[in-house]
Amino acid sequence: MIQYEKNNITVFQSVLYMTTSAIIQTADIMIMTDPNWLPSEVETIRKFVEENKGDKQVYIIYTHSDYDHIIGSGAFPDAKVIATDQFNNNPRKEEIVKKIHKFDYEYYLHRDYQVEYPIVDIVVSSDGQKLDLGDITITFYKAPGHTDDSLFTVIEPYGIFLSGDYLSDVEFPFIYTSYKDYVHTIEKAERISDNHQINVLIPGHGNTTDESHEIKSRIDFSKYYLTQLHVSDEDLETQLHEKYPFYEGMKNAHNENIKMAIREVGK
Repeated sequence: MIQYEKNNITVFQSVLYMTTSAIIQTADIMIMTDPNWLPSEVETIRKFVEENKGDKQVYIIYTHSDYDHIIGSGAFPDAKVIATDQFNNNPRKEEIVKKIHKFDYEYYLHRDYQVEYPIVDIVVSSDGQKLDLGDITITFYKAPGHTDDSLFTVIEPYGIFLSGDYLSDVEFPFIYTSYKDYVHTIEKAERISDNHQINVLIPGHGNTTDESHEIKSRIDFSKYYLTQLHVSDEDLETQLHEKYPFYEGMKNAHNENIKMAIREVGK
């Protein structure tokens, strides 16, 4: 279940959709992202936290409010929650919690914690907002496009980039709210890469990488993919088949992306 373990970073990966939960430990605090999916997986993460946190405060950064990313929130009642103001003010909180219950009912899953929408303690309301915690500085960037409440996070001096549901090596861009916003967010990801010393990229789905050329490649392919959506590139689907081994399970999302791009910017 541990996908990546190096220095002060441990990344857990679910068997479902290769969804990740990252834990970063410092001398003073512990930072986690999106605890997920199955009850046994959340319990493994919780045990790791309990065994390693000592008297450190635990912070959870929620990269966005899709139900799979908040499904383990109730297992960490003492953690301080960080998320965007859009996440905090989401009018669909009840609907998202219902999706978790529906998932559990469908697969006969029991959780030993209360399923709930996270209550935000530290609200990210602006691009470039900073938070100093002990010997680290965390910089937040709003990242709409996948969802309205998505968040990029850079943790320095370690050069960790928490990208949420962007820059994955197993998923092409999933555009749920706005094509134009998604384009701007990938442009922002490129600026982040240029303006910060990024050493490790941790996406919400797929594999963590500490290779600079791989980080650049993921940004470049996202940019390329977005430009091709509204120009009817006949080779694009072939490339997606070759690049993403689970494409057959995702191609409806690609078709929806095309519709959204054409609706917003035309052919």
